[in-house]
Amino acid sequence: MKLTKYELEIMEILWRLREASVREIQQAIVDRKRPAYTTVQTIVGRLEAKGAVKRTRQISNAFLFQPAITKKSAYRRVFEEFLGLFGGSAQTAVTHLVESGKLTLEDLKALEETAKKSKGGKR
Repeated sequence: MKLTKYELEIMEILWRLREASVREIQQAIVDRKRPAYTTVQTIVGRLEAKGAVKRTRQISNAFLFQPAITKKSAYRRVFEEFLGLFGGSAQTAVTHLVESGKLTLEDLKALEETAKKSKGGKR
């Protein structure tokens, strides 16, 4: 399942709130200009059609929604797409991040520690 930037933004809110109405989702958007209620409603409808969210119950005339996918699975797909841009090579992607200044030496040291703690990092 491929999610757009705006769909991921809505999912982030639902992962945080666990269950919310379209109005609650709309009001939780604070990082930028808040979109219209109908815009959020359309995005939630698309997420429901994709199977990313599900209706849980209805209160008066408002449906409540909750995530049907995990944050980890959604971002795994995003990361796989990202790596695809670099021929599937994590090393090429990391090299680009370092050269662009998006990844610092401190970040690399933290990644090294994470790798040492994981199965893949044990020698």
